[in-house]
Amino acid sequence: MAGGRPSKYTPELLEKAATYLDEYKSSGQVVPMIVGLALHCGIDKSTVYEWMKDPKKKKFSDIAKEVEQMQEVALASGGLSGDFNANITKLLLSKHGYSDKAEIDHTSSDSSMTPQKIEIVAPEGS
Repeated sequence: MAGGRPSKYTPELLEKAATYLDEYKSSGQVVPMIVGLALHCGIDKSTVYEWMKDPKKKKFSDIAKEVEQMQEVALASGGLSGDFNANITKLLLSKHGYSDKAEIDHTSSDSSMTPQKIEIVAPEGS
């Protein structure tokens, strides 16, 4: 008789996942997180990411994506207000596509892209 473990993906788990968005703060979390969703549902974080890619688990995927969006908003708001540690906020926001980069303009001061000319002039009387 072939078979495997029954899937943990049940209507009850889906309902539990949906409650995470309202209950994450009561478990001491400051922002919603995928790992928090996983713990709340009693599944592994890797399972959350697998289910997010599974077209048969769209409802769960939508909840997980909402967790990510709520996290992004909470981090940006907390970072801007100064309520969150700037370094941690910057690190976590990098997962949402934010970056801290400096762009260097390599054009010359006259915008011609002509290299600056350097002349060596011998002192008079040499």
